[in-house]
Amino acid sequence: MKKEIVRLSVGAAVFVSGLTASVYIYELGLALFAVAYLILGSEVIQNAGGNIARGRVFDENLLMLIASVGAFVIGEYAEAVGVMLFYTVGEMLTDIAHDRSERSVRSLMDLRPDRANVITDDGRISVEAETVEVGALIEVLPGERLPLDGRVVEGHSTVDTSMLTGESLPAECFEGTPVYAGCINLEGVITVRVEKPYALSAAARVLELTKYAAERRSAKEKFISRFARVYTPTVVILALLIALLPTVFGGGGLVKWIYRALTFLVISCPCALVISIPLTFFAAIGGQSRNGVLIKGGSYVESLAGVKTAVLDKTGTLTKGSFEIVKTVAFGISEVELLRLAASAESRSSHPIARAIARAQKGDVPPAVNIKEYPGMGVSAEVEGRQVCVGNAAMMSKLGLDCENVGATAVHVALEGGYVGYIVTADGIKTDAAEAVSKLKELGVKTVMLTGDNAEVAAAVAQRLGIDSFRAELMPEDKLNIVEQIRSESDGEVVFVGDGINDAPVLAGADVGVAMGGLGADAAIEAADAVIMNDSPLKLPQSIADARRAVAIAKQNISFIIALKVLALALGAAGLLGMWAAVFADVGVALLAVLNSMRALKPTKRG
Repeated sequence: MKKEIVRLSVGAAVFVSGLTASVYIYELGLALFAVAYLILGSEVIQNAGGNIARGRVFDENLLMLIASVGAFVIGEYAEAVGVMLFYTVGEMLTDIAHDRSERSVRSLMDLRPDRANVITDDGRISVEAETVEVGALIEVLPGERLPLDGRVVEGHSTVDTSMLTGESLPAECFEGTPVYAGCINLEGVITVRVEKPYALSAAARVLELTKYAAERRSAKEKFISRFARVYTPTVVILALLIALLPTVFGGGGLVKWIYRALTFLVISCPCALVISIPLTFFAAIGGQSRNGVLIKGGSYVESLAGVKTAVLDKTGTLTKGSFEIVKTVAFGISEVELLRLAASAESRSSHPIARAIARAQKGDVPPAVNIKEYPGMGVSAEVEGRQVCVGNAAMMSKLGLDCENVGATAVHVALEGGYVGYIVTADGIKTDAAEAVSKLKELGVKTVMLTGDNAEVAAAVAQRLGIDSFRAELMPEDKLNIVEQIRSESDGEVVFVGDGINDAPVLAGADVGVAMGGLGADAAIEAADAVIMNDSPLKLPQSIADARRAVAIAKQNISFIIALKVLALALGAAGLLGMWAAVFADVGVALLAVLNSMRALKPTKRG
């Protein structure tokens, strides 16, 4: 940019000198105009020559070159240099706007530090992060950025996750907390056990997605490219006709009509369209990345804007994916004792419900012996010399005990052959899930929930959140078939949101697949078209609203630019618009369109 400013400043100074000199010494003025033209037009000349060599003859660079050289030929030296001067000013201002929108994406390149402090028997050594093996211990000091994904094994601190999740509130971390590359350690020293190699870290994944995003163009971007390929040769032919036909049929002097034809070419330059439309989508991607949503390309921004149906996986998307105890009922013993006995009997189980019971037990868990598992039903064990059985209703029936019908996620407990109570667990609903569903409805988006869970649990979650419809007890292939059916019936795009590895086929099969990326499976993120980095379902309606705004801005630019171009072309062909005015009109339209495009950087206002 500094070089561009210097080139522009020197070229403008020589141009002004030429204007002054031409009043007194014509030849000196002409020489200065030529020098100024070469300085200001060097990039246009190079681009036009390079594109012609590559077979792309007709583009905006060629139009500017023909118009300015033609102005020189007919003796309009000042206007020839003026064309290049103001075109260069417009291009530089556009580059500044593009850099601003790109900055939010480019800043992601700073996510991963190159080195890590590895703890060894000989002390702490700084090594290349790429060389650190899974299982190694690394030390992260306050103010340092985590180089790799892992889990805290020692220390207590808070970490800034904003570059990954878009959330400004620091997250607390302590022993057992997962931490991710790219986050900044804010307070205490922490020791982290590496769980993923450098190439598979959260930051690496973000960078890969960002790189991919720049390569995926929207339908409107593709339309503009196709439009320019047809439009440019058409206006060149029209300019030739304007220059030649009136002279042939006695409509005036050749110089007058060549001047009008050259003015016509300056006005016709399609740079406003070519620049502003891709910039709109790039700005939208940049703005959403700052808000914690990574979109893999402009085409998916356009698809998100057209979403009319949102299909949501339940576990991990609307719910936390971890069970919580919501109710404890005891008969003949205290609720505390009921929980203690159940936690002891389930102590060796890795089942999510068993882990929820273990987390809820605050005191010491007495050891259990003679543990016996009953697949699909539960376990029995001896705890403090007493026989304890923990399981579902089928387990109680096997023991000949009657129990209350309190749902599939209830754990029943028997002590010494007698029924002593039950513990009700539930997959905790995310705090912002209900608001997310409400916001989707405000946007006119229908909601459908799919889950492999039983119908009773699914119905309770759907009712609590206000989901329009749901399907339960599904296998992964069932979800894919349902999404394909919904797509065939929907009058708009269908987005599927999921987080598990079993959701990958559906994510790939939907019009737009959105993965919950903070805790989501790598396969799901790979298959998705967009990733919500902090697992918040509330990001979905915000992302759809932002995408709709970006598409609306692109449509505004297309309509505005084409309407003004048609008007200016007609005025130029009629001789009512001179070349100076044409330059100002062309640069002005481009700048207005670019400034409008930059609005896509900012998120829509939340209601």
